[in-house]
Amino acid sequence: MREEIGRTLCRCLAEIGYQNAGTVEFLMDEDGQLYFIEMNTRIQVEHPVTEAITGVDLVKAQLLIASGERLDAILPQKIEIRGHAIECRINAEHPEKFTPSAGRITAFNVPGGNGVRVDTAQYAESVVPPYYDSLIAKLIVHGHDRAEAIAKMERALSQFVVLGIDTSIPLHQAIFADSAFRAGRFDTSFMEKFLAHRS
Repeated sequence: MREEIGRTLCRCLAEIGYQNAGTVEFLMDEDGQLYFIEMNTRIQVEHPVTEAITGVDLVKAQLLIASGERLDAILPQKIEIRGHAIECRINAEHPEKFTPSAGRITAFNVPGGNGVRVDTAQYAESVVPPYYDSLIAKLIVHGHDRAEAIAKMERALSQFVVLGIDTSIPLHQAIFADSAFRAGRFDTSFMEKFLAHRS
């Protein structure tokens, strides 16, 4: 299925003359039918997940393409999917009320280790202003399979320290502890059901 989608997308994009990185989003129903949502002609916030499972630096590739390099000279002949990756957006917001949490970060310690990546510009004593994008960090993990990636994410979330403001870290921890999420039983209504169960 994945290869078929990829071939179809490449053919469609070639027909319109598209020559750069982009993200195409679909929804799949319970019968396996795909529905096109949108295409973004830019790198998405979730691009580290693709980088983790393919080994391709998408930002570097996009810049090389923009400077005139040929795609077949930049990318390997065949891109292989390896393992499983998960990304959590660490937001400056209350984990239950989803209200903004501006203020000074008094302590900031990011997790590390094999298969753990943190993209951030924050640090201890930095200030999250009241007029802001709530994203303060992206936490990405890569494992051999989904179970290993979940275990790495749980460990990384427990080691991620942000003091002085509220963050979404406790919400992520609760989601990863949820039995339905762990079993892979989720869809677009997951958060609604999850939050109703918690209240």
